[in-house]
Amino acid sequence: MKPLSEQQKQLIFDYCLGLTSEKENLEAERLIAYNAHAAEISSKLKASLAPLVSLQSEPCPDDLAEGTIWRLNNLARSSQLRLQQLLASEQNRTVAAKGRFWQNLFQMAASAAVIVFAAGVLIPPLSHARQKSWQQYCQMQLQRIGQAINHYSSDYNGELPAVATAAGEPWWKVGYQGKENHSNTRHVWLLSKAGYVDPTDFVCPSRSQGKALQFDLEQVENYNDFPARRYVTYSFRIRCTEPAKEHLLGSKALIADLNPLFERLPDDYSKPFTLELNKDLLKLNSINHNRRGQNVLFCDGAVRFVKVRCIGTAADDIFTVQNTDIYKGIEVPSSETDAFLAP
Repeated sequence: MKPLSEQQKQLIFDYCLGLTSEKENLEAERLIAYNAHAAEISSKLKASLAPLVSLQSEPCPDDLAEGTIWRLNNLARSSQLRLQQLLASEQNRTVAAKGRFWQNLFQMAASAAVIVFAAGVLIPPLSHARQKSWQQYCQMQLQRIGQAINHYSSDYNGELPAVATAAGEPWWKVGYQGKENHSNTRHVWLLSKAGYVDPTDFVCPSRSQGKALQFDLEQVENYNDFPARRYVTYSFRIRCTEPAKEHLLGSKALIADLNPLFERLPDDYSKPFTLELNKDLLKLNSINHNRRGQNVLFCDGAVRFVKVRCIGTAADDIFTVQNTDIYKGIEVPSSETDAFLAP
């Protein structure tokens, strides 16, 4: 039997931890079904993880990661200061003391090496744990936004939060406070303006390093849109040109982490916006989670972290409009099967 490659072993490991996409799930299940070694690895991993099923999932505390890094940094600074003091002291001694000086110096160098090694071993896992924690917080925020949409819809006879827009309006003008309903974010801003959800929930924790942006809640009613682009780091579904026929089924993407195509938009609203797709842009995941993937809120309220942009049975790219290569910020999907999430 052909031995498993490292990539295949990693796939099985990710599959057992629930970190794989729908496509990767199929690959892992096929591999486990037809390869005895893969089946053995999967069985052992699941047996090892079984006791964790009963534990409540909680995000990794940021204080733990920050505190550990702080202690490592203090220890490194303390050792460096001690080394500097030793060097200054030994420089004033006689040549006869050189042997002892070098012995002490070597001891301090060994201690410093241990500290550097410990930092190299511990800091990457802590950074990964912090990223996973922010990913989970991001999912919680999207769930709260989804609940706010449901509450709004219940209060307004089943209608989704929406403002009146005209064809050809520039949906990219996030933060524009004029009377015209330009940006696509004005729809969801209604949720904060009406008190259904805290406006700070619209900033992915990973983008703000886990710290909520300061926001004067008393000023919410005075804004027609988010005060600025930095206050909203998610992308929202743009309604198709035939809203009367649009049905937001459970499998449809409603909100996701920031669309990678529109990370950099003009600050000057009077300037035109043009973007031409290329191969690199078509491969990018959202910047919110270091390009590893994106959290997606679906119309049934479920939130999943996906490593690909093309999701669903139709494998539709949620960040692009079908058959469109050049964007001017006014594009609208022509059918309900073409999900397009934009700022």
